[in-house]
Amino acid sequence: MNEMRPSPVRSGASVAVALIFVLVLLFAINWAGSFLKPFALALFIIAVTWPLKSRLQRFMPSMLALALTLLSTIIIFFAFTMLVVWGFSRVATTFIGAAWQLQVAYQELTGWLSSKGITAATSLNDVFNVGLLVRTLQQITGQASTTLSFWLVVLAYVALGLAELDALRGKIDTLHNPQMAETMLRVARATSRKFARYMLVRTEMSALTGFLFWAVATILGLDYAVEWGVIAFALNYIPFIGSVIATVFPAAYGVIQFEHWQTALALFICLNLIQFTIGNYVEPLVSGSLLSISPFMVVFSIFFWTFMWGLFGTFLGVPIAIALLTICEETPSLAWLARLFGRAPPAETPAQRAVLELPAPDKKG
Repeated sequence: MNEMRPSPVRSGASVAVALIFVLVLLFAINWAGSFLKPFALALFIIAVTWPLKSRLQRFMPSMLALALTLLSTIIIFFAFTMLVVWGFSRVATTFIGAAWQLQVAYQELTGWLSSKGITAATSLNDVFNVGLLVRTLQQITGQASTTLSFWLVVLAYVALGLAELDALRGKIDTLHNPQMAETMLRVARATSRKFARYMLVRTEMSALTGFLFWAVATILGLDYAVEWGVIAFALNYIPFIGSVIATVFPAAYGVIQFEHWQTALALFICLNLIQFTIGNYVEPLVSGSLLSISPFMVVFSIFFWTFMWGLFGTFLGVPIAIALLTICEETPSLAWLARLFGRAPPAETPAQRAVLELPAPDKKG
């Protein structure tokens, strides 16, 4: 007896409907970005802080554990923000006041290129669009005015989400489909573990990058060596874009400070070597394949979510990809996507599982 197979017309219609659904979904995500960005960031923070709250609930009531978790999150964020503001404010005034020296250095470079038969613009004004710069500064100023309200919304989401975790887990346990309930809990635990590992590796690599930037700046005699190290540490949390900014600014300042362009070029090369080595060799070696995500998916996620949500998308791109691939791993019909865009995680030792496994919530009120 011949098996029933879908006709080519029906298969083509299914593909077309799926593509239309994906396009409509992407349009909706982009259109609702102002609402979804704080919500997505709050989910990420909840996933990272969930283990801390669960461990605190072993020794104290859940409300006190919630309060301490929120307080720790606020303190860390405030300290990080003050560190970034201190680093940028220290170098900004000197950098802007001596920016005219960049014009002089640029004219010397164009003169040298002209002597070699290479035509280049003779003024930085021919390279940079001043109107675009003014509009960019206006956009940054406008975003700065909404920063406080944005983070207040995120904090409200985090507080409500952490408070509802135990109740949500109880609701999941009462589902009539035990297999679905177990899958949901397993996805939540795995995603939280991977987010924690992602942030741990990011912090370690950022600290290493900041230290090496400070060391190179000190050796070459660049002013504000500590500040450049702090800026590199902070910007390294933003994949690709942060690394580029952290390299270009100290190199440009080196053009202003040093009399010889060779020293500034050496600084630029050293800083790029640091970023390239850490980003392409050290960080993948440290994190291994625990995150189960391919390098292609990492790059695609960063650029795609940057296009969708701007700077917040740059930061959240990899966590979103990690979460989606974790869901695919636990869904039989989508497991092929996890195998295609992920990597098989290494076997965890009992000690690693004891550290990363989330404890059961305490019933204390």
